[in-house]
Amino acid sequence: MTRTLLIPALLALPALLPAQGVDAAMLLAPLGDSWPTYSGDYSGKRYSTLTQLNQSNVKNLTLAWTSRVAANAGNGGRGGQTIVGGEGTGDVVAGGGNNIKGAVLQVDGVLYVCTPDNAWAVDARDGHELWHYFWKTRGATHIGNRGMGIYGNWLFFETPDDYVVSLDARTGKERWHKVIANFEEQYFSTTAPIVIGNHVLVGTGNDLDEPGVLQSFDPETGDVQWKFYSVPMVAGDPAVSSWKNLDAARHGGGQMWVPGSYDPETHLYILGTGNPSPAYTSVSRGEGDNLYTCSIIAINVDTGKLVWHYQTSPHDTHDSDSAQTPVLVDGVFNGRPRKLVVTASRNGYYFTLDRLTGEHLVTSKFSDSVNWAKGLDANGAPKRDPAKDFDIGGALVSPANSGITNWQPPAYSPDTGLFYVPQNDNYAMYYLTETDPRGAMGLGGKEEQGVGSAGSYLTAIDPKTGKIAWRHRYPGNGGSPNGLLTTAGKLLFGGDLGGNIVAYDPADGKILWHSHVGQVSNAPETYMLDGHQYLLVASGDTLFAFTLY
Repeated sequence: MTRTLLIPALLALPALLPAQGVDAAMLLAPLGDSWPTYSGDYSGKRYSTLTQLNQSNVKNLTLAWTSRVAANAGNGGRGGQTIVGGEGTGDVVAGGGNNIKGAVLQVDGVLYVCTPDNAWAVDARDGHELWHYFWKTRGATHIGNRGMGIYGNWLFFETPDDYVVSLDARTGKERWHKVIANFEEQYFSTTAPIVIGNHVLVGTGNDLDEPGVLQSFDPETGDVQWKFYSVPMVAGDPAVSSWKNLDAARHGGGQMWVPGSYDPETHLYILGTGNPSPAYTSVSRGEGDNLYTCSIIAINVDTGKLVWHYQTSPHDTHDSDSAQTPVLVDGVFNGRPRKLVVTASRNGYYFTLDRLTGEHLVTSKFSDSVNWAKGLDANGAPKRDPAKDFDIGGALVSPANSGITNWQPPAYSPDTGLFYVPQNDNYAMYYLTETDPRGAMGLGGKEEQGVGSAGSYLTAIDPKTGKIAWRHRYPGNGGSPNGLLTTAGKLLFGGDLGGNIVAYDPADGKILWHSHVGQVSNAPETYMLDGHQYLLVASGDTLFAFTLY
């Protein structure tokens, strides 16, 4: 790990590992001094109550330190060599790089950072490494890791080869590791565990034809408490009728790629599910809606039972999963208080739902380029246009496989009442290359040729109406911008496509400050430490911390 320190006065402060760790009260509180879970708090808003950094002084924001994390078993941290674990032999070299793509936890002055097969503790004051844990992998797809969860002084993270690992946050020593999914069935795990009470919630990933599953583990022992499958697994499940047959449903996908949000009043964990499988040739799954894929689902966190669902892409044929973070908002809708869920889907449509019941309230198309659907059904969901399915002669479709938005976290500001989402209006020609369903499992059966973008944006949406409040177009020819952060200092932070971290006015999108760090790879965060509010962001394998001088 290397670092460049630009504020010498901060160096005299001691580096302390957490004495108390994280308790339930910290996780239930609004986002403030710490960053103890994936979205900062359970609501998914990514709205910090900190105000030291605000519109009047953001122009004075300056770099405090940088720190580069090194991902290999021979890298020594403070006090000794890297701690090594894992079930692999040590001779598997996994691709995918060492990019920090997920949340970085901050608790008691320590940052907890994770990439595939690696976890670090880093001093939040100056960026020096405290410990490093390296997992010897058996293989699998190493596309990214969305971060860690914490319970007391225990950390939890997922490995690409399908384990959940628990570490002691003070030392980095492994407590236990448990199997999440069958490695031989080509699952690979990317999501950040979410800790709710005595439940550690972990999801799965898979691009073939296995069922998506959300599991609850006991944080002390690692025992499985319950499992929820996102597709029907037994005869008699009412959702079976939305599939050709039970066998099709049991191989129907619906992976749990991204963490959800939690409503403590109802004990509901609300998250999005992935696309059905096979993704593009749907003959083998029947003509039904293929529940509960491409859906927002509400799970009772104590029992693992489904309470409600809303499907954003019925009978999806474009890999348009709903694996985007749903945001929980309390507001007035049509003249009366409502508890809401707001989400912008990969398919280019925005939705407002009642979070107690899943009742549909608002649908809008937030991208002008979207052409895969023709109108809305009686429940406000977009109706697929079969002419835009994959065709032997080719079909011009928007969005392309990457979606109008994707896993990158959105944000919400109660100060403006606006929901913010990164957006990329893209097109592709889709060609059907395999008409036999046996040769089109998972993501097979098609070829995609990208043909360009109509622009990338930071978009602000009014949840009451679904209408665009304002839109800031990024310079350049399109690309996928990363996630967002809002603060009570009336600031909106996000990375642009030119390698800058940018501060905007959340009311109108006016640029207030920027700094070039290289391509921003995760969503920015903020925390307070020793009287200083920090802005933290990653570019590839390097952390950048900013504060006021």
